[in-house]
Amino acid sequence: MDSHGGFRTFDVLSESSEYVWHRDKETREIEVISGEGWRFQVEECLPWLLTKGMKFTIEAGVYHRLLKGVDNLEIKITEIT
Repeated sequence: MDSHGGFRTFDVLSESSEYVWHRDKETREIEVISGEGWRFQVEECLPWLLTKGMKFTIEAGVYHRLLKGVDNLEIKITEIT
């Protein structure tokens, strides 16, 4: 199993397509570094609040989206191939 990724910041003021339903080609492990009020939602599930230090996995091909918070969101992404 190979892994790569990095840090990513989501701008609360952006109208990016990242905030619409989408799916990724690779499984990703996510760690929340900072950001208040952001929520994450997987298709057919209620959104949950992202908190500093939280870690979770997004499986390849699963529809999901981010719901904006009150300030910028910074996460660490590790892609699993």
